[in-house]
Amino acid sequence: MATQAQAAVTCRDVIKNFGSGDSLVRALRGVDLEVFPGELTLLVGPSGCGKTTLLSVVAGILEPTSGQVNVLQHDLTRMSQSKKVRFRRQNIGFVFQQFNLLPALTAAENVSIPLILAGQSRRRAQAAAVELLGRMDMGNRAHALPTQLSGGQQQRVAIARALIHHPRLLVCDEPTSALDAKTGHTIMEVLRSVAVEGERAVIIVTHDSRVFEFGDRIAHMEDGHIIGVESQDGTGRLMAESGAATVGGASQRGLTA
Repeated sequence: MATQAQAAVTCRDVIKNFGSGDSLVRALRGVDLEVFPGELTLLVGPSGCGKTTLLSVVAGILEPTSGQVNVLQHDLTRMSQSKKVRFRRQNIGFVFQQFNLLPALTAAENVSIPLILAGQSRRRAQAAAVELLGRMDMGNRAHALPTQLSGGQQQRVAIARALIHHPRLLVCDEPTSALDAKTGHTIMEVLRSVAVEGERAVIIVTHDSRVFEFGDRIAHMEDGHIIGVESQDGTGRLMAESGAATVGGASQRGLTA
């Protein structure tokens, strides 16, 4: 079980401040969080509560002001910037809200970029990209440009690009916010299968309550804190985890049936 496995991500008392003096912004105020392999963890809460900041700290994009951030048994706070860049390239996949596909490149060419950056030949990288797109029911669109794809198809390409180098951690920022309900549901099914089948840790920042059913664990944020964590009990019911904070009534937000 995931809860018996070693955590893929461990945050302890993570603080992140921006600015100083009168312009000081306390984005994270002592965050504790664990994320396990083989699970899809949702990070939810109101706008401005620190979700994307926490995701960026976990991904090694932002440096915490203080606290410990351990990702895949590596302490990010002790890594040099150059080592952190290599670590991200090898171990972390990113799915962005706006897809960030290069418009002049085909779907397969977009997906192949991480492999090319890692030193693989363009021919081999694109062959691997076409194969992966085929497994995501996008084989017949591998050579289409982004403008020739629907929103859901573009999102699949973005997910494929994030997975092409077999990362052990996948982080996603609002992956369904620009999609209709049906397409968003399909995308979440893809992301869930990515976690379960690959024993990969997946963290998704979302405001979209329609996708809460896909989370193995849901971490609620408010004002820079994790205020409660819920987990599936095997029947689809979300239960507050023992010992987790429930400030603000996370277990009473309509998520427990």
